Amino acid sequence: MPKIHSEAALKIGRRVRSVRQRLGISLEDLGELSEISWTSIGKIERGASSPTAETLVRIATALEVDPGSFLAGLTSDDYGRRAHRFSARDLIRGREQHAEEQRGA
Repeated sequence: MPKIHSEAALKIGRRVRSVRQRLGISLEDLGELSEISWTSIGKIERGASSPTAETLVRIATALEVDPGSFLAGLTSDDYGRRAHRFSARDLIRGREQHAEEQRGA
């Protein structure tokens, strides 16, 4: 069974594949239109790779769809446990604690 990067990657990939197939475009043609290798697009479609924002924009532009349509409805839960390790609040709190420790030392 192929390795899935995350539930979000799987959902995004299914959306990319759905649009591509609906338009009758091959992986190779989408690769040429988006200037992304067709093998990379295949990995995205299978959920084995999580695309960058730039990659999604290039694919969406080639398919003439809104890039946001690939992300609609996704939440941090779709990205798995790794997405929940730290929040911005945790980062700020950690920096404040570090600064206090430095002043006290």
